[in-house]
Amino acid sequence: MKTIRLTAAQAMVRYLSNQMNEEGQRFLAGCWAMFGHGNVAGMGEALHGAGDDFPTWRGHNEQSMAHAAIAFAKASNRTRAMLVTASIGPGALNMVTAAGVAHVNRLPVLFVPADVFANRAPDPVLQQIENFTDGTVSANDCFRPVSRYFDRILRPEHLLTALPRAMAVLSDPAECGPVTLAFCQDVQAEAFDWPERFFAPRVWARRRPRPDKGELAAAVQALKGAKAPLIIAGGGVHYSQATGALQDFAERHGIPVAETQAGKSALRGDHPLNLGSVGVTGSSAANAVAGAADLVIGIGTRFQDFTTGSRALFSNPDRRILSLNIGAYDGYKHGALALVADARAGLEDLSTALGAHRFTPPDPGLKASWLGAVSAATAAPHGNELPSDAQVIGAVQRSVDETAIIVCAAGGLPGELHKLWQVGQPGTYHAEYGFSCMGYEIAGGVGVKMAHPDRDVVVMMGDGSYMMANSELATSVMLGHKIIVVILDNRGFGCINRLQISTGAASFNNLLDTARHVTPSAIDFAAHAASMGALAEHVGTIGDLEAAMARARAASRSCAIVIDTDPMLSTGAGGAWWDVAIPEVSARPEVTRANEDYRRNQRNQRTTD
Repeated sequence: MKTIRLTAAQAMVRYLSNQMNEEGQRFLAGCWAMFGHGNVAGMGEALHGAGDDFPTWRGHNEQSMAHAAIAFAKASNRTRAMLVTASIGPGALNMVTAAGVAHVNRLPVLFVPADVFANRAPDPVLQQIENFTDGTVSANDCFRPVSRYFDRILRPEHLLTALPRAMAVLSDPAECGPVTLAFCQDVQAEAFDWPERFFAPRVWARRRPRPDKGELAAAVQALKGAKAPLIIAGGGVHYSQATGALQDFAERHGIPVAETQAGKSALRGDHPLNLGSVGVTGSSAANAVAGAADLVIGIGTRFQDFTTGSRALFSNPDRRILSLNIGAYDGYKHGALALVADARAGLEDLSTALGAHRFTPPDPGLKASWLGAVSAATAAPHGNELPSDAQVIGAVQRSVDETAIIVCAAGGLPGELHKLWQVGQPGTYHAEYGFSCMGYEIAGGVGVKMAHPDRDVVVMMGDGSYMMANSELATSVMLGHKIIVVILDNRGFGCINRLQISTGAASFNNLLDTARHVTPSAIDFAAHAASMGALAEHVGTIGDLEAAMARARAASRSCAIVIDTDPMLSTGAGGAWWDVAIPEVSARPEVTRANEDYRRNQRNQRTTD
């Protein structure tokens, strides 16, 4: 057996650089790295030696680097991923939040945080967390609950099994999610005689399991027995590359489609069968049909509370749920009739088995009425001193073409965009709303741009998210990955402030001007963005915003556009109830009244299926 002598870190990088997808690309496009004493010698030397065969990018924050990697994987429909490495201790722990993002959203990312010394000779090493009762624990154990696979590399030869296992999880459509390989820092630098065949190129083909015959027959029977079905398109439609199959299935059988946050843009927005967003941030058209549906057909969705209106939206007493999902865990939720299969293969087999069976599509007036509400909400302001989020969305929509990709994550904007953004092409709406992680937006925009360098990438975010994580704007400038960032400054956490007030509470600790402070806030976001190298400007009106968008699209580097908005305005049309528990006891009569309303709404919940 021929061998080659390499350090463990060199072996990891060489192995990963030879793992390919079906399109002939490296499955792992490269590595985001911030170096410290735990990984600069081992991983740093290995990545430097790989050069362009496995490129390394430097970020400014470990969590943000990981967000960029996650967004890249999402924008690539999970056909590609990235590695993210950080040093021991705080560098590693900064990535745990991002691991939660990837886990919730079923997205592949390989975390390689440095770990303590396997030989324990210098214990406790700088930045080491010591567990007083368990000597095997390190800070990296925090990754366990947010990883689909976790391993600790205590010897070089552990990689012979750990790396193939990691790749199997990253590339598997059902098990896909974050993988953590905690890499002991002394082991990174240890040499080993590796079998040469370990580094042979390998293609990880996308598995497309077809439905079980029994489950398929039951699904067909449920469909043929239904009178008013509705499709709920989730993120799995994109990841399966099933947008075409979804359109064919809906058209052939006359079934309307509503979209989750992850599923939005599965079908063109102007398609007559696309009723728009569903659930808490849903359109009036989709939610009306969802309430009457006797068969809810979930495709690649995990039916989270925003989709189901906290289990109160699908209110037909005879309704059933059919869930086509690659993962059995998600397929059986809500007592659903599960069809465990690849979304594209499942839709094809369902359509064949249904034959010419066709339903009567809903009244087209439902969609027309909703689009009228969208137009009214997104039109330029008439009378209000500061624009609403919806009016800013309208200006951005009018300023881009249908190939532009919109990116959002947290606050009020995902809800408004879910309702109001009119999608042209499939795959042009990118929301991280599984974890709804503030600070994802700018780094996410960088990752999307890396996946789609020829498209406009427009990041929409509030001032709160910008303050939480903005440093990768500098990274976008440095790497030449141009993004357009539209910052809506409502002076605080406007979305949560509105939610707070809706529960009967007083506005408290959310808006900058009403939070406890000594010196009033006077943050100049445009100046801050400009200091990181972006072209930046503050605009005063919606008309000014549209002109600034034109300049930004023509610019050669990242741009930031800041506009002041009203923190109290949101779109009233559409929507559904959301379960937010309200105190049973309060000195405020407003809270008592809100609790009474809450109890009434709870009666509509289905706690069992």
